[in-house]
Amino acid sequence: MPSSDQAIPKVSKELCSRLLADLEKAKRPVILATKCALDNSIYNHKVGYLTPGDKKVRTELNVSSVKKMSRAIFMLEVLLQNLDTGGINTKRELYYISKGYIKRDAGLKPLDFTEQGESDETIDFICEMLECYREELNCYANDRGGQTYSQQLIVTETMPDGTKATIDLSKLGTSPFQPKNRPQNLKLSMRKKIDFCLIVESEGTANTLVANGFTKRHPSILMGAQGVPSNAVRSWCKAIQEQLKIPLYFFGDLDAYTLQNIYRTLKAGSAASLIRNSDYSAPEVKFLGVLPADIKKYDLNDYPVKENDAQEVRALKKAQDALKNDPFFQDKKNKGLAEILRWLISNKRRCEQQAYFSVNPKDPIMPEKIIVEKIKRGDYF
Repeated sequence: MPSSDQAIPKVSKELCSRLLADLEKAKRPVILATKCALDNSIYNHKVGYLTPGDKKVRTELNVSSVKKMSRAIFMLEVLLQNLDTGGINTKRELYYISKGYIKRDAGLKPLDFTEQGESDETIDFICEMLECYREELNCYANDRGGQTYSQQLIVTETMPDGTKATIDLSKLGTSPFQPKNRPQNLKLSMRKKIDFCLIVESEGTANTLVANGFTKRHPSILMGAQGVPSNAVRSWCKAIQEQLKIPLYFFGDLDAYTLQNIYRTLKAGSAASLIRNSDYSAPEVKFLGVLPADIKKYDLNDYPVKENDAQEVRALKKAQDALKNDPFFQDKKNKGLAEILRWLISNKRRCEQQAYFSVNPKDPIMPEKIIVEKIKRGDYF
Protein backbone atom coordinates (compact mmCIF):
# COMPACT_ATOMS: atom_id res chain seq x y z
CA MET A 1 0.00 0.00 0.00
CA PRO A 2 1.41 3.46 -0.85
CA SER A 3 2.15 5.31 2.36
CA SER A 4 3.35 8.73 1.26
CA ASP A 5 2.78 11.51 -1.26
CA GLN A 6 5.95 10.33 -3.03
CA ALA A 7 4.92 6.65 -3.20
CA ILE A 8 1.50 7.25 -4.74
CA PRO A 9 2.78 9.08 -7.88
CA LYS A 10 5.46 6.40 -8.30
CA VAL A 11 2.98 3.51 -8.09
CA SER A 12 0.53 5.39 -10.34
CA LYS A 13 3.20 5.97 -12.99
CA GLU A 14 4.20 2.29 -12.92
CA LEU A 15 0.55 1.28 -13.32
CA CYS A 16 -0.05 3.60 -16.27
CA SER A 17 3.23 2.57 -17.93
CA ARG A 18 2.18 -1.06 -17.69
CA LEU A 19 -1.24 -0.32 -19.20
CA LEU A 20 0.36 1.62 -22.04
CA ALA A 21 2.91 -1.14 -22.71
CA ASP A 22 0.10 -3.69 -22.93
CA LEU A 23 -1.75 -1.53 -25.44
CA GLU A 24 1.36 -1.11 -27.56
CA LYS A 25 1.73 -4.90 -27.62
CA ALA A 26 -1.93 -5.29 -28.65
CA LYS A 27 -2.63 -6.89 -25.27
CA ARG A 28 -5.75 -6.11 -23.29
CA PRO A 29 -4.69 -4.14 -20.20
CA VAL A 30 -5.96 -5.39 -16.84
CA ILE A 31 -6.50 -3.44 -13.62
CA LEU A 32 -6.70 -5.28 -10.30
CA ALA A 33 -8.36 -3.67 -7.29
CA THR A 34 -8.97 -4.89 -3.74
CA LYS A 35 -12.48 -6.31 -3.41
CA CYS A 36 -14.15 -4.29 -0.67
CA ALA A 37 -17.07 -6.55 0.19
CA LEU A 38 -18.21 -8.79 3.03
CA ASP A 39 -17.14 -11.96 1.22
CA ASN A 40 -13.56 -10.64 1.22
CA SER A 41 -13.62 -9.50 4.85
CA ILE A 42 -11.56 -11.12 7.59
CA TYR A 43 -12.09 -10.42 11.30
CA ASN A 44 -9.65 -11.38 14.01
CA HIS A 45 -10.45 -10.03 17.47
CA LYS A 46 -6.71 -9.75 18.17
CA VAL A 47 -6.50 -7.24 15.30
CA GLY A 48 -9.86 -5.70 16.18
CA TYR A 49 -11.17 -4.60 12.80
CA LEU A 50 -12.19 -6.01 9.42
CA THR A 51 -9.27 -6.55 7.04
CA PRO A 52 -9.26 -7.49 3.33
CA GLY A 53 -8.71 -11.02 2.08
CA ASP A 54 -6.96 -11.97 -1.14
CA LYS A 55 -9.86 -11.42 -3.54
CA LYS A 56 -9.39 -8.83 -6.27
CA VAL A 57 -11.77 -7.17 -8.71
CA ARG A 58 -10.31 -7.79 -12.17
CA THR A 59 -11.14 -5.23 -14.86
CA GLU A 60 -9.95 -6.12 -18.36
CA LEU A 61 -10.19 -3.68 -21.23
CA ASN A 62 -13.17 -4.48 -23.46
CA VAL A 63 -16.22 -2.73 -24.88
CA SER A 64 -18.07 -2.72 -21.56
CA SER A 65 -15.11 -1.66 -19.39
CA VAL A 66 -13.37 0.92 -21.60
CA LYS A 67 -15.25 3.85 -20.06
CA LYS A 68 -14.57 2.69 -16.48
CA MET A 69 -10.84 2.27 -17.11
CA SER A 70 -10.50 5.50 -19.08
CA ARG A 71 -12.34 7.49 -16.42
CA ALA A 72 -10.07 6.00 -13.75
CA ILE A 73 -6.92 7.15 -15.54
CA PHE A 74 -8.45 10.57 -16.24
CA MET A 75 -9.47 11.13 -12.59
CA LEU A 76 -6.16 9.74 -11.36
CA GLU A 77 -4.37 12.47 -13.35
CA VAL A 78 -6.58 15.10 -11.69
CA LEU A 79 -5.80 13.71 -8.23
CA LEU A 80 -2.07 13.47 -8.92
CA GLN A 81 -2.09 17.12 -9.97
CA ASN A 82 -3.49 17.95 -6.53
CA LEU A 83 -0.67 16.02 -4.88
CA ASP A 84 1.83 17.91 -7.01
CA THR A 85 0.41 21.36 -6.24
CA GLY A 86 -0.79 20.69 -2.69
CA GLY A 87 -4.41 21.30 -3.71
CA ILE A 88 -7.20 19.83 -1.59
CA ASN A 89 -10.75 19.12 -2.75
CA THR A 90 -13.96 17.39 -1.75
CA LYS A 91 -15.53 14.74 -3.98
CA ARG A 92 -18.15 17.30 -5.02
CA GLU A 93 -15.46 19.75 -6.13
CA LEU A 94 -13.59 17.04 -8.03
CA TYR A 95 -16.79 16.28 -9.93
CA TYR A 96 -16.90 19.89 -11.14
CA ILE A 97 -13.15 20.04 -11.77
CA SER A 98 -13.51 17.05 -14.10
CA LYS A 99 -16.42 18.85 -15.79
CA GLY A 100 -14.13 21.84 -16.33
CA TYR A 101 -11.47 19.76 -18.07
CA ILE A 102 -14.05 18.01 -20.27
CA LYS A 103 -15.67 21.31 -21.21
CA ARG A 104 -12.32 22.61 -22.47
CA ASP A 105 -11.27 19.47 -24.35
CA ALA A 106 -13.75 17.91 -26.77
CA GLY A 107 -11.63 14.76 -26.90
CA LEU A 108 -12.54 14.05 -23.27
CA LYS A 109 -16.29 14.27 -23.88
CA PRO A 110 -16.82 10.46 -23.85
CA LEU A 111 -15.52 10.42 -20.26
CA ASP A 112 -18.07 12.95 -18.99
CA PHE A 113 -19.82 12.14 -15.70
CA THR A 114 -23.61 12.45 -15.85
CA GLU A 115 -23.87 12.82 -12.09
CA GLN A 116 -21.57 13.00 -9.08
CA GLY A 117 -22.23 9.39 -8.07
CA GLU A 118 -20.30 8.28 -11.15
CA SER A 119 -17.21 10.34 -10.32
CA ASP A 120 -17.43 9.24 -6.66
CA GLU A 121 -17.36 5.60 -7.77
CA THR A 122 -14.33 6.35 -9.93
CA ILE A 123 -12.44 7.89 -6.99
CA ASP A 124 -13.33 4.90 -4.80
CA PHE A 125 -12.12 2.55 -7.55
CA ILE A 126 -8.81 4.42 -7.75
CA CYS A 127 -8.34 4.06 -3.97
CA GLU A 128 -9.07 0.33 -4.14
CA MET A 129 -6.75 0.03 -7.14
CA LEU A 130 -3.85 1.82 -5.40
CA GLU A 131 -4.80 0.53 -1.94
CA CYS A 132 -4.69 4.03 -0.49
CA TYR A 133 -7.04 6.36 1.37
CA ARG A 134 -8.76 9.16 -0.52
CA GLU A 135 -7.25 11.54 2.06
CA GLU A 136 -3.81 10.46 0.79
CA LEU A 137 -4.96 11.78 -2.60
CA ASN A 138 -5.91 15.12 -0.99
CA CYS A 139 -9.61 14.29 -1.37
CA TYR A 140 -11.50 15.05 1.82
CA ALA A 141 -15.13 14.49 2.71
CA ASN A 142 -16.92 17.44 4.25
CA ASP A 143 -17.36 15.59 7.53
CA ARG A 144 -16.26 16.31 11.05
CA GLY A 145 -15.74 14.31 14.20
CA GLY A 146 -18.57 14.02 16.69
CA GLN A 147 -19.49 16.97 18.89
CA THR A 148 -17.23 16.47 21.90
CA TYR A 149 -17.43 17.82 25.45
CA SER A 150 -15.05 17.45 28.40
CA GLN A 151 -13.78 19.38 31.41
CA GLN A 152 -10.41 17.58 31.30
CA LEU A 153 -9.42 17.18 27.62
CA ILE A 154 -6.83 19.38 25.90
CA VAL A 155 -6.25 19.12 22.14
CA THR A 156 -3.15 20.39 20.36
CA GLU A 157 -3.50 20.70 16.59
CA THR A 158 -0.56 20.92 14.21
CA MET A 159 -1.50 23.40 11.49
CA PRO A 160 -0.51 23.04 7.80
CA ASP A 161 2.24 25.65 8.25
CA GLY A 162 3.71 23.76 11.22
CA THR A 163 2.39 26.06 13.94
CA LYS A 164 0.32 24.64 16.79
CA ALA A 165 -3.09 25.56 18.18
CA THR A 166 -4.20 24.44 21.64
CA ILE A 167 -7.86 23.92 22.57
CA ASP A 168 -8.86 23.44 26.21
CA LEU A 169 -12.36 21.96 26.05
CA SER A 170 -13.16 23.15 29.59
CA LYS A 171 -13.00 26.74 28.26
CA LEU A 172 -15.61 26.26 25.51
CA GLY A 173 -18.68 26.65 27.72
CA THR A 174 -21.68 24.98 26.05
CA SER A 175 -19.97 24.90 22.63
CA PRO A 176 -18.66 21.50 21.52
CA PHE A 177 -15.27 20.75 20.06
CA GLN A 178 -15.67 19.15 16.64
CA PRO A 179 -12.42 18.05 14.96
CA LYS A 180 -12.02 18.07 11.21
CA ASN A 181 -11.55 15.02 9.02
CA ARG A 182 -7.97 14.19 10.07
CA PRO A 183 -7.62 13.73 13.84
CA GLN A 184 -4.18 12.29 13.01
CA ASN A 185 -3.00 15.93 13.23
CA LEU A 186 -4.23 16.18 16.83
CA LYS A 187 -2.36 15.39 20.04
CA LEU A 188 -4.53 14.75 23.10
CA SER A 189 -3.67 15.34 26.73
CA MET A 190 -5.53 15.54 30.06
CA ARG A 191 -5.75 18.40 32.52
CA LYS A 192 -6.85 15.80 35.08
CA LYS A 193 -7.47 12.07 34.88
CA ILE A 194 -10.30 11.06 32.51
CA ASP A 195 -12.21 7.92 33.51
CA PHE A 196 -13.99 7.10 30.24
CA CYS A 197 -15.37 8.30 26.92
CA LEU A 198 -19.11 7.97 26.26
CA ILE A 199 -20.14 7.96 22.59
CA VAL A 200 -23.86 8.68 22.23
CA GLU A 201 -25.59 7.71 19.01
CA SER A 202 -27.98 10.68 19.16
CA GLU A 203 -26.28 14.07 19.05
CA GLY A 204 -29.37 15.61 20.65
CA THR A 205 -29.25 13.23 23.61
CA ALA A 206 -25.51 13.88 24.01
CA ASN A 207 -26.24 17.61 24.16
CA THR A 208 -28.96 17.00 26.77
CA LEU A 209 -26.62 14.99 28.99
CA VAL A 210 -24.03 17.77 28.81
CA ALA A 211 -26.61 20.49 29.50
CA ASN A 212 -27.72 18.55 32.58
CA GLY A 213 -24.14 18.52 33.91
CA PHE A 214 -22.79 15.08 32.93
CA THR A 215 -19.23 16.21 32.19
CA LYS A 216 -19.12 18.39 35.31
CA ARG A 217 -19.99 15.50 37.59
CA HIS A 218 -17.89 12.86 35.85
CA PRO A 219 -14.28 13.20 34.61
CA SER A 220 -15.11 12.04 31.11
CA ILE A 221 -15.32 12.77 27.41
CA LEU A 222 -18.84 12.83 25.98
CA MET A 223 -19.39 12.71 22.23
CA GLY A 224 -22.45 12.86 19.97
CA ALA A 225 -21.87 10.51 17.03
CA GLN A 226 -24.91 11.58 14.96
CA GLY A 227 -25.98 8.22 13.56
CA VAL A 228 -23.78 6.17 11.23
CA PRO A 229 -20.25 7.34 12.11
CA SER A 230 -18.39 9.31 9.48
CA ASN A 231 -14.71 8.69 8.81
CA ALA A 232 -13.96 11.68 11.02
CA VAL A 233 -15.96 10.27 13.96
CA ARG A 234 -14.33 6.88 13.54
CA SER A 235 -10.77 8.23 13.42
CA TRP A 236 -11.48 10.68 16.26
CA CYS A 237 -12.60 7.75 18.46
CA LYS A 238 -9.47 5.85 17.46
CA ALA A 239 -7.31 8.84 18.44
CA ILE A 240 -8.97 8.93 21.88
CA GLN A 241 -8.51 5.18 22.29
CA GLU A 242 -4.85 5.14 21.26
CA GLN A 243 -3.62 8.37 22.80
CA LEU A 244 -5.52 8.44 26.10
CA LYS A 245 -5.84 4.68 26.79
CA ILE A 246 -9.25 5.12 28.45
CA PRO A 247 -12.36 2.91 28.15
CA LEU A 248 -14.85 3.84 25.41
CA TYR A 249 -18.57 3.04 25.62
CA PHE A 250 -21.25 3.34 22.95
CA PHE A 251 -24.80 4.26 24.02
CA GLY A 252 -27.47 3.90 21.35
CA ASP A 253 -30.77 2.34 20.34
CA LEU A 254 -31.52 -1.35 20.69
CA ASP A 255 -32.24 -2.28 17.08
CA ALA A 256 -30.59 -4.23 14.30
CA TYR A 257 -29.61 -1.15 12.30
CA THR A 258 -27.78 0.46 15.23
CA LEU A 259 -25.89 -2.71 16.11
CA GLN A 260 -24.79 -3.50 12.54
CA ASN A 261 -24.49 -0.17 10.74
CA ILE A 262 -23.49 2.16 13.56
CA TYR A 263 -21.79 0.26 16.38
CA ARG A 264 -20.06 -2.39 14.23
CA THR A 265 -18.76 0.32 11.86
CA LEU A 266 -17.40 2.33 14.79
CA LYS A 267 -15.75 -0.67 16.44
CA ALA A 268 -14.49 -2.74 13.51
CA GLY A 269 -15.04 -0.69 10.36
CA SER A 270 -17.04 -1.80 7.36
CA ALA A 271 -16.68 -4.09 4.37
CA ALA A 272 -16.88 -1.08 2.05
CA SER A 273 -13.77 0.46 3.64
CA LEU A 274 -11.58 -2.61 4.13
CA ILE A 275 -8.41 -0.77 3.12
CA ARG A 276 -9.17 2.04 5.61
CA ASN A 277 -10.36 0.23 8.73
CA SER A 278 -6.96 0.16 10.44
CA ASP A 279 -7.13 3.95 10.85
CA TYR A 280 -10.92 4.31 10.95
CA SER A 281 -12.08 2.03 13.77
CA ALA A 282 -11.92 1.91 17.57
CA PRO A 283 -11.73 -1.81 18.47
CA GLU A 284 -11.91 -1.20 22.22
CA VAL A 285 -15.32 0.52 22.26
CA LYS A 286 -17.95 -1.44 24.23
CA PHE A 287 -21.68 -1.67 23.57
CA LEU A 288 -23.30 -0.16 26.70
CA GLY A 289 -26.86 -0.38 25.52
CA VAL A 290 -29.68 -0.19 25.30
CA LEU A 291 -29.41 -3.93 26.09
CA PRO A 292 -32.36 -6.39 25.98
CA ALA A 293 -32.07 -6.93 29.73
CA ASP A 294 -32.41 -3.17 30.33
CA ILE A 295 -36.03 -3.24 29.11
CA LYS A 296 -37.17 -5.39 32.03
CA LYS A 297 -34.68 -4.05 34.58
CA TYR A 298 -35.68 -0.39 34.08
CA ASP A 299 -39.22 -0.98 32.74
CA LEU A 300 -38.36 0.79 29.48
CA ASN A 301 -40.86 1.61 26.77
CA ASP A 302 -40.13 -0.59 23.76
CA TYR A 303 -42.27 -1.27 20.69
CA PRO A 304 -42.66 -3.83 17.94
CA VAL A 305 -40.90 -3.56 14.61
CA LYS A 306 -43.43 -2.28 12.07
CA GLU A 307 -43.99 -4.90 9.41
CA ASN A 308 -44.85 -2.17 6.89
CA ASP A 309 -41.62 -0.26 7.59
CA ALA A 310 -39.29 -1.37 4.81
CA GLN A 311 -36.16 -0.06 6.55
CA GLU A 312 -36.82 -1.92 9.81
CA VAL A 313 -37.73 -5.14 8.01
CA ARG A 314 -34.61 -4.83 5.84
CA ALA A 315 -32.46 -4.31 8.98
CA LEU A 316 -33.77 -7.54 10.50
CA LYS A 317 -33.09 -9.43 7.28
CA LYS A 318 -29.56 -8.03 7.24
CA ALA A 319 -29.20 -9.18 10.85
CA GLN A 320 -30.03 -12.74 9.78
CA ASP A 321 -27.46 -12.47 6.99
CA ALA A 322 -24.89 -11.06 9.43
CA LEU A 323 -25.21 -14.06 11.75
CA LYS A 324 -24.49 -16.35 8.80
CA ASN A 325 -21.92 -14.35 6.85
CA ASP A 326 -20.40 -11.50 8.88
CA PRO A 327 -17.05 -12.55 10.39
CA PHE A 328 -17.44 -9.89 13.11
CA PHE A 329 -20.62 -11.40 14.55
CA GLN A 330 -19.31 -14.94 14.00
CA ASP A 331 -16.21 -14.34 16.13
CA LYS A 332 -16.39 -16.02 19.54
CA LYS A 333 -15.35 -12.80 21.29
CA ASN A 334 -18.53 -11.14 19.96
CA LYS A 335 -20.88 -13.92 21.06
CA GLY A 336 -22.82 -11.52 23.29
CA LEU A 337 -23.42 -9.09 20.42
CA ALA A 338 -24.57 -11.95 18.19
CA GLU A 339 -27.03 -12.98 20.93
CA ILE A 340 -28.49 -9.46 20.89
CA LEU A 341 -29.04 -9.79 17.13
CA ARG A 342 -30.78 -13.13 17.70
CA TRP A 343 -32.98 -11.51 20.37
CA LEU A 344 -33.94 -8.72 17.97
CA ILE A 345 -34.77 -11.20 15.19
CA SER A 346 -36.77 -13.44 17.51
CA ASN A 347 -38.71 -10.77 19.42
CA LYS A 348 -39.03 -8.22 16.59
CA ARG A 349 -38.96 -5.38 19.09
CA ARG A 350 -36.79 -2.31 19.47
CA CYS A 351 -36.05 0.25 22.17
CA GLU A 352 -34.66 3.74 21.77
CA GLN A 353 -31.91 5.24 23.91
CA GLN A 354 -34.27 8.05 24.94
CA ALA A 355 -36.44 5.45 26.76
CA TYR A 356 -34.12 5.94 29.76
CA PHE A 357 -35.85 9.30 30.24
CA SER A 358 -39.09 7.45 31.06
CA VAL A 359 -37.63 5.71 34.13
CA ASN A 360 -38.19 8.67 36.46
CA PRO A 361 -39.69 11.67 34.61
CA LYS A 362 -39.15 13.88 37.69
CA ASP A 363 -35.41 13.25 37.75
CA PRO A 364 -33.66 14.90 34.76
CA ILE A 365 -30.38 13.10 35.46
CA MET A 366 -31.85 9.58 35.79
CA PRO A 367 -30.46 8.54 32.34
CA GLU A 368 -27.02 9.68 33.53
CA LYS A 369 -27.37 7.64 36.72
CA ILE A 370 -28.28 4.51 34.75
CA ILE A 371 -25.39 4.98 32.31
CA VAL A 372 -22.82 5.46 35.06
CA GLU A 373 -24.27 2.56 37.06
CA LYS A 374 -23.98 0.27 34.04
CA ILE A 375 -20.35 1.33 33.46
CA LYS A 376 -19.39 0.70 37.10
CA ARG A 377 -21.19 -2.66 37.10
CA GLY A 378 -19.62 -3.80 33.83
CA ASP A 379 -23.04 -4.15 32.24
CA TYR A 380 -21.99 -3.98 28.60
CA PHE A 381 -20.62 -6.12 25.76
